[in-house]
Amino acid sequence: MKVIITGKDLTIEKVVNVARQFEEVELSQEVIKHIEDSASLVDQFIKNKKKLYGITTGFGALANSIIPQDKIHELQYNIIISHATAVGDPFPTEIVRAAMLLKLNTLASGCCGVRLKTVKMLIDMLNKRIHPIIPSKGSLGASGDLAPLAHMALVMIGKGTAEYNGNIILGSEALRLAGLTPLELEAKEGLSLVNGTQIMAAIGALAIYDTETLLKNADIAATMTAEALKSNEAPFDEEVHKLRPHPGQIKCARNIRKLIKESKLIGSNGITQDPYSIRCIPQVNGAVKDTIEFCRKIMETEINAVTDNPVILLESKRILSCGHFHGEYLAFALDFLAIAIAELADIAERRIARLVDPKLSGLAAFLINEAGVNSGFMIPHYTAAALVSENKILCHPASVDSIPTSANQEDHVSMGATAANKLLQVIFNVQNVICIEYICAAQALDLINGKQGIGTNAAYKTIRKKIKFLEKDEELHGYIMKSFELVKNGEIVRDVETAIGGLE
Repeated sequence: MKVIITGKDLTIEKVVNVARQFEEVELSQEVIKHIEDSASLVDQFIKNKKKLYGITTGFGALANSIIPQDKIHELQYNIIISHATAVGDPFPTEIVRAAMLLKLNTLASGCCGVRLKTVKMLIDMLNKRIHPIIPSKGSLGASGDLAPLAHMALVMIGKGTAEYNGNIILGSEALRLAGLTPLELEAKEGLSLVNGTQIMAAIGALAIYDTETLLKNADIAATMTAEALKSNEAPFDEEVHKLRPHPGQIKCARNIRKLIKESKLIGSNGITQDPYSIRCIPQVNGAVKDTIEFCRKIMETEINAVTDNPVILLESKRILSCGHFHGEYLAFALDFLAIAIAELADIAERRIARLVDPKLSGLAAFLINEAGVNSGFMIPHYTAAALVSENKILCHPASVDSIPTSANQEDHVSMGATAANKLLQVIFNVQNVICIEYICAAQALDLINGKQGIGTNAAYKTIRKKIKFLEKDEELHGYIMKSFELVKNGEIVRDVETAIGGLE
């Protein structure tokens, strides 16, 4: 099914489908007139010799430089080739596709002044799977994601490089093979293509989707550990959580109760109180849950926002400069999201430490028979500890920084792109910590061999389909990689939800 582009009702789920499932896109008929009218208004203002930023003037600190009429088209070409200065490893295809979709959505608003032909070029590139090679570093998060978006725009004009049919080739060749002709830019089009928050928002939208799945995995893994340690059920009691009614906390406790239903292990250790890393799972994971929900609302607003400058106001027939390209909302949300999900790994590492320590778990040292000859799960815990420590550095907020550019015309920036890139690494690290908790908890459950809850048993079975019980030392990297895939692709979550119904 095609995703219909209206400029106003894109969802995170639709972004994921286009970015990862290669769903095709189609422009809603209702927006075509708005797009054409906004381009016509730009032409009208030029004919009337109006002074318009980035259309009849230069950019940034050169905003007062008047551009002759015969140089207007050259100006739009130049902004793309001069701004394509990003460096570093290229973004993966899913981020490129998500950014292309978000750029398409904002152009479809009819507030950018680009022609229908330009909008259709992005549609064709998405549907024909022409993916510009976009280096990942170089955006300040204001004026939007200038440098990386310029690399996207390069391919639209037959420059740069692109991935097409699995090969990295010249942008001009990719267009030719797909039966497309490079764009010849009209007034404002180059500016509208490079201006905007689409890289930050693309990463943010995909991150929200991934962290929601990751959080469900964290709830399941934590509950498996609680069960393996025969922890008390009292901290998850429904009446208890009514006394501190944060929505995420209540949902997490409810998830745990569903997961441990029919368990004979929970509450069998005879201990009055369990450690914080078990007892406070709802308070920690619940706080993360509410943070993700908060950040989702910001991302959903942003992916349907016009982040161009200047903007075309059709009702009042005005073209006005503004600051919608500033990524502060995104920078705050991306930083907050990284801090929140890092806590999932912090508390999970503490549970892993308990599982492998015989004095705390009552189980075989490092969850292995003949400990000493075998090291068991000793070093996976080291890996988890290393990732948690790395996250402590990565979670320093990028949004507290700013550096002036463009001769101090652009004197405050969001650093949202830095926050976005850091967030990707934090997510990867947390996924790995949770996957290590999974394999340790499954090993521990085998060692005690008691009746598990319906939900935890479903998770255990999924893990054991791919990862066997560790009888003696083996190369554990393979165990971790298999568990990582189960976390990343959501297979454990799906199987658990099939068994007990949806998790919150």
